[in-house]
Amino acid sequence: MNVSASRRTIEEVLVNGLLDAMKSSSPRKKHNLAFSPGDSPDEDPAYTARMSKCPSALTSFKQIVANAQGRKIAVFLDYDGTLSPIVDDPDKAFMSPAMRAAVRNVAKYFPTAIVSGRSRKKVSEFVKLKELYYAGSHGMDIVTSAAEHNTEKGKEANLFQPAFEFLPMIDEVSKSLLEATSGIEGANVENNKFCVSVHYRNVAEKDWEVVARLVNEVLEAFPRLKVTNGRMVLEVRPVIDWDKGKAVEFLLQSLGLNDSENVIPIYIGDDRTDEDAFKVLRERNCGYGILVSQVPKDTEAFYSLRDPSEVMGFLNALVRWKKHSL
Repeated sequence: MNVSASRRTIEEVLVNGLLDAMKSSSPRKKHNLAFSPGDSPDEDPAYTARMSKCPSALTSFKQIVANAQGRKIAVFLDYDGTLSPIVDDPDKAFMSPAMRAAVRNVAKYFPTAIVSGRSRKKVSEFVKLKELYYAGSHGMDIVTSAAEHNTEKGKEANLFQPAFEFLPMIDEVSKSLLEATSGIEGANVENNKFCVSVHYRNVAEKDWEVVARLVNEVLEAFPRLKVTNGRMVLEVRPVIDWDKGKAVEFLLQSLGLNDSENVIPIYIGDDRTDEDAFKVLRERNCGYGILVSQVPKDTEAFYSLRDPSEVMGFLNALVRWKKHSL
């Protein structure tokens, strides 16, 4: 096999692998279990049976808080699909006032951080709560609340930006991806500062292979960047040893909460990228990962919730428990 043929073979393998990952993350390919938002998880036998390895955090709530007695809880939350519903237009993924109130109340009693693939600026604009910690770009842009560090009003205290040197490269690849996918109806390229998201939720499935091929072709010129698959989105980010799990570890350390004996981190998320955080908590043998999903998935999480409405129910329950325990 000559060099050019070998190169084409490698490209096909990469594209096909990316396409398979795109299809596997598509809700169109999975059976959604019907339920009413007000239903208890144990009222849906099919859901309960299929999620037996990752039981509901609501029905297991007493067990969770029993293990937290005398220990400090830290809360970590993904945004899209966790605090807000998944929507066709990423720019309209707004959280409800009720959810914002729930998160605000949680932050009154527990150190609370948002860990999102979105840019820190974008996710903080969605959440609109200054009392939180924010880790944007999959944890590559971490800040604390202004109040926590007594900074001037309106200013934030930067903690960590491990991919700072990649900023010019990210801007360049974002422009290249925007140009490359401009002819594909429904494709949406989002520059998240330290990573780039190529959303294909609104792209016809017949064009997914084209999206995968174009992204792969663009990245050939950027060997220091990699592509991973999220929930109906391709994530282009730097090839560095950093992810949401590393971000959680960094925040725990920075906030003086690294004592695994006395601190219980709770991480709630719905995306594949949240698995890195779930894995960290499992390997540390402390805390709980909670997967948000209506369908069973292979996961490192200990518990599950179905959707943002159940996330809000869990957060409100956490606040009620804390109030009663004071």
